Amino acid sequence: MESSVFPTKGNLMLTKKTYNLSVLGYELMDKKRNILVREMMGLLDKAKKIQREINSTFSAAYEALQKSNMSSGMNANPALIIPIEDGIDLKFRSVMGVEIPIVILDEIDISIPFGLFPTNSMLDEAYVSFVKVKYLTAILAETENSIYRLALAIKKTQKRANALQNIIIPKYEQTIKYITEVLEEREREEFSRLKVIKKQHQE
Repeated sequence: MESSVFPTKGNLMLTKKTYNLSVLGYELMDKKRNILVREMMGLLDKAKKIQREINSTFSAAYEALQKSNMSSGMNANPALIIPIEDGIDLKFRSVMGVEIPIVILDEIDISIPFGLFPTNSMLDEAYVSFVKVKYLTAILAETENSIYRLALAIKKTQKRANALQNIIIPKYEQTIKYITEVLEEREREEFSRLKVIKKQHQE
């Protein structure tokens, strides 16, 4: 770097300005990374909680469905009259420039869409559980997608912060040191030269 920069006061000022911008850029990248990591850690805890709830709800739903099949047989097919889910929408929010998805699901409707015959209370229980699972799955998909996007952004931010900290900032520090030393040496030489000239005039 030193050989490519001519040691002048103008270049020293320009290099110091670029150095200060690089330090500021690193500080901003570091803050961004910390915010993104904090956001992702919160979502990881949320995802674990939702996954546990989905597992327990699924287990309850399948158990109720099995009991229903054993008590009423497989003749009934209430799935044919269950309405198709079309109440899902998708929006986004920004976290430090990272687009995080928001899954919007219509409010849960747990009213039973089929009649009393030939179904039973176990099938009703299974239906309510599966409706809850549907809602939880949408939230889990939102959370896991958000975690994935944040992880990519953290990796990219970390890479930029490392480049600033380990390559760019030390490079400008070295250049500033080089130019400063050369200019100081020139000043000493100029001072010595003027001193000699002054002495010759006095003689």
